[in-house]
Amino acid sequence: MKYKSFYKTPEGFSDMVMISDGEALTNLYFEGSRDEKKADKFSEERELEIFRETKKWLDIYFGGNVPDFTPKYKIENLTPFRKEVSDMMIKIPYGKTVTYGFIAKEIAKKQGREKMSAQAVGGAVGWNPLCIIIPCHRVVGKKGKLTGYGGGMENKTAL
Repeated sequence: MKYKSFYKTPEGFSDMVMISDGEALTNLYFEGSRDEKKADKFSEERELEIFRETKKWLDIYFGGNVPDFTPKYKIENLTPFRKEVSDMMIKIPYGKTVTYGFIAKEIAKKQGREKMSAQAVGGAVGWNPLCIIIPCHRVVGKKGKLTGYGGGMENKTAL
């Protein structure tokens, strides 16, 4: 069984939807975004401890501070490549950005490859089911250009 709850964001952002398996957060996305299609439509609305914890985290984050904890989460259907990309995104410091190309070069180096596709990295970044907590919004195109965002470009720009 999947459960959902909603988070009212500050002005300038779309509100958010949280999905859980009852113990861990499995999806966090902006309402009306293309990420909404990835979420389980057959979820029951319920207030769970993981949702209260996630709301606290989001309150701190949207308040302009860096949360000193991370809500328990579980990423379903995680391939080894998606895990590598997610692990790199988690390391991006608050308020900083990196490019798809940078992540591709770092993964290529780690794997002993000559190069890695920035487009493949983009696909893995776009697949991320836990926006903001796994900061896919901090990954940008060449020269810092804002590019596509499953949560909507207006939200990426505001973030």
